[in-house]
Amino acid sequence: MTPHFTRHFGPDARLGARLVAATTVTAITAVPFALAVLLVESRWPPLRRLDQGAAGHLHRTAVDHPGLVRILRFLTDVVWNPVTLRTLVAATVVWLLTRRAWRLAAWAAVTAVAGGLTGLLAKNTVERARPHLPDPVAHAPGFSFPSGHAMTATTSCAVLVLALLPMVPRAWRPLPWALAGITVLGVGWTRVALGVHWVSDVMGGWLLGLVVVTATTLTFQAWRADIGRPLTTPAQGLEPELTRSHPEPPSDTWRP
Repeated sequence: MTPHFTRHFGPDARLGARLVAATTVTAITAVPFALAVLLVESRWPPLRRLDQGAAGHLHRTAVDHPGLVRILRFLTDVVWNPVTLRTLVAATVVWLLTRRAWRLAAWAAVTAVAGGLTGLLAKNTVERARPHLPDPVAHAPGFSFPSGHAMTATTSCAVLVLALLPMVPRAWRPLPWALAGITVLGVGWTRVALGVHWVSDVMGGWLLGLVVVTATTLTFQAWRADIGRPLTTPAQGLEPELTRSHPEPPSDTWRP
């Protein structure tokens, strides 16, 4: 093997192997979502009973408590609205660009956009109708599976936490994860409680959001490994170097 071939094949082979590994892990992560689609499309009786039972119970509670409905609508329409969450992600991308964290900004933007487009494609592929309940307390347009609110909450919270966690003192880092968990679970609960989604819609949104985040995060980790940086854990955030004034590595330090 000539030196010229070794010099050019080595890094490419390593990157290719990492991308194959990332693709494999992403495919495995996608299995639960694919199973959820299969069960929804086949109208699996146990899943239908779960959906209808939860919808009926929560709808009766909502009808009997109009004050609770107002709180739920405020949470889903304002606090946890996809527009609100995407605006936070967009602001984070802009801030990352000002920090010259170019690739982390690209990861955040790609994750958010890919999540939105993938969710829209899945909705229009499955074409599941939303719940039809007596005396509905809320309405929503479009198809039902997967829940766009649930998926957006999953991808947006992942972006915000994984991108910004290095800026949080270590002692406080469990707090962002707790807030993200409350947001993701809270979004799902409000959508079912308001009668605009089935439980399985919410679960589908969570699972598909996880697939998107897994795919983009593993690709980002492959880039880190290719330039000689250590892989990170969720407890560290995606790019611990964000605390530096210049988080991106100089071009002359990249592997040949």
